[in-house]
Amino acid sequence: MGRSTTRRPVVRIDLGVPPGTSRRRPDELAAEEPLEIRVRKQPLAVTMRTPGHDIDLAMGFLLSEGMIAAAEDVTTAQLCAGTDTPNTYNVVDIVLGAHVPPPVTDVSRNFYTTSSCGVCGKASIDAVRTRSRYDVTADPLRVPATRLAELPERLRAAQRTFDRTGGLHAAGLFTAAGELLVLREDVGRHNAVDKVLGWALREGRLPLTGHVLMVSGRASFELTQKAWMAGLPMLAAVSAPSTLAVELADESGMTLVGFLRGTTMNVYAGAERVTV
Repeated sequence: MGRSTTRRPVVRIDLGVPPGTSRRRPDELAAEEPLEIRVRKQPLAVTMRTPGHDIDLAMGFLLSEGMIAAAEDVTTAQLCAGTDTPNTYNVVDIVLGAHVPPPVTDVSRNFYTTSSCGVCGKASIDAVRTRSRYDVTADPLRVPATRLAELPERLRAAQRTFDRTGGLHAAGLFTAAGELLVLREDVGRHNAVDKVLGWALREGRLPLTGHVLMVSGRASFELTQKAWMAGLPMLAAVSAPSTLAVELADESGMTLVGFLRGTTMNVYAGAERVTV
């Protein structure tokens, strides 16, 4: 089984200690390995991810792509050994229920995702945009700005692997009261979100009415779409959103908060849900 971190020797150089010193020491790195997602033993996608919670990652991916909507849509989901020696278990095979249409696997839906970009394997804008089955426009969620301001620190405090490596993104699912329900870390921000959504799907919590998704980086179009696909009314990020993220949030009725740092934040869409 792959691990989330690995230790490697490095040469540590410190120019602040005259006349400049160097020494060899071990350093802990965030692991990055490919994960192949198969549906009924047919390859569907390969994503570069940090090993761990791979079943949640695969199910969250299928959810955010509109292929499944509930845990009942999946008959079995299991890690497979693959062809590597020694076995790395970098394959997840999912069997969908008989009532679920098989995924489209033509060229325009050929998925290969890096840890930095989750939609670069799709061939067209039409293939990128997926509409949610959940209407979040009437979600009654209201969150005081003072409570939102607490979320980044709560997210950061729960990032155990980041503390050891400094190299992972995080996504956390919060209640309206600010309680952290689940946190996932990954070298890919989209993978971290998929792991959270896959957990929520397996726990039978969809749609995620009245919840807030907090991410440690920027708010991209893809993360906004993933949040919408899970019925989330609010996405908050410590960094900037993109233009498409703001447009999608506005179109779908989501609240999008960016630059959530310290005592300040920008509300780009759905400002009525943030109370002052």
